[in-house]
Amino acid sequence: MSRVHVAIIGGGLVGASLALALQDSARQRGWRIALIEPFAPGSDYQPSYDARSTALSYGSRLIYERLGLWQGIAQRAEPIQQIHVSDRGRFGATRLQAIEEGVPALGYVVENAWIGHCLWQALDADVVEWRCPAEVSAMQRLDYGYRLTLSDGASLECDLAILADGGRSALREQLGIGVNVKPYGQSALIANVSPLEAHRGQAFERFTDDGPMALLPLSDNRCALVWTRASADAERLLAISAASFLGELQQAFGYRLGALQQVGARHLYPLSLVEAQEQVRPHLVVLGNAAHSLHPIAGQGYNLSLRDTLALAEVLIGSEGPLGDFATLQRYQQRQQLDQQLTVGFSDQVTRLFSNAQPLLSAGRNLGLLGLDLLPPAKRWFARQAMGLGTRSL
Repeated sequence: MSRVHVAIIGGGLVGASLALALQDSARQRGWRIALIEPFAPGSDYQPSYDARSTALSYGSRLIYERLGLWQGIAQRAEPIQQIHVSDRGRFGATRLQAIEEGVPALGYVVENAWIGHCLWQALDADVVEWRCPAEVSAMQRLDYGYRLTLSDGASLECDLAILADGGRSALREQLGIGVNVKPYGQSALIANVSPLEAHRGQAFERFTDDGPMALLPLSDNRCALVWTRASADAERLLAISAASFLGELQQAFGYRLGALQQVGARHLYPLSLVEAQEQVRPHLVVLGNAAHSLHPIAGQGYNLSLRDTLALAEVLIGSEGPLGDFATLQRYQQRQQLDQQLTVGFSDQVTRLFSNAQPLLSAGRNLGLLGLDLLPPAKRWFARQAMGLGTRSL
């Protein structure tokens, strides 16, 4: 029976970021951290046209700067200099610009594989032990922590277990942690596309009666597309030819970037707002998508999880109680409660408002977009939400 102080179940971007945030203090205190992950991280980064990407807010850049990782991530991070928000077929539009907000970029679009590569390179094997490929098949509550049974039959005990195994966490269900689910009746179609014209760091949030779409700038003049449609229509768009798909996308998006010339592999994700009913128990924290999965159109999900991750690390490091102490974990949850409520609410309301074809709502959001351009305080608030700075100061 092996034993560690912290077991992070899920070695994706959230789990690896937590390991990095704890690493220096863990080294000083003699904590051992285990990262348990079913898919082996690649030691070499391989560029791919079809690589999935994440929009990091400016606030997330600040977090990765604190963790000493930003310099590496920045090598393949495409800055978002401007966000153009519009409502198809109506006059309402607003532009958020980095220069107006006094920041070098509103956010950055980075391939997930590159963020992962930078994280894995930064982890110290003397402090963070990879259990990979490995999965946790069962968790047993002990007085002083948890006993984890791995899929290969091995056992691991820990003082603190972090559940970071994604939005469809089987362990969350096994532990009897309920979830609140709001299905949107939509699916997100994700793909990379190449426009004829240079994107010049522009991101586009475009709202149509069929659902919102986002086109985000990527390196090599690619754009990351998130196209939300009713689930049946999204299935149809997944199945049609690349040429037909580009034609429909062009019609929905327009010619702001000229002709759309290439589309890569398309992926489909059914969309719901999912929130765990418990995020902390004695010796247990639910983190990342296992705690809250948001609609991707507002680009808030990973950035909220990263803020949770930093807050959890700071509370654990600053606590005088033993690892897994319930009062300490409750302090973490209380600290993040407002941020989570505001971010989840912002994401949910934007999604519902901009996915509705009712004439009154359409007119209201059109006036709302015009109002954002006319009222600097409202525009500033909207920009700070988009930058992940809604509850903090620069």
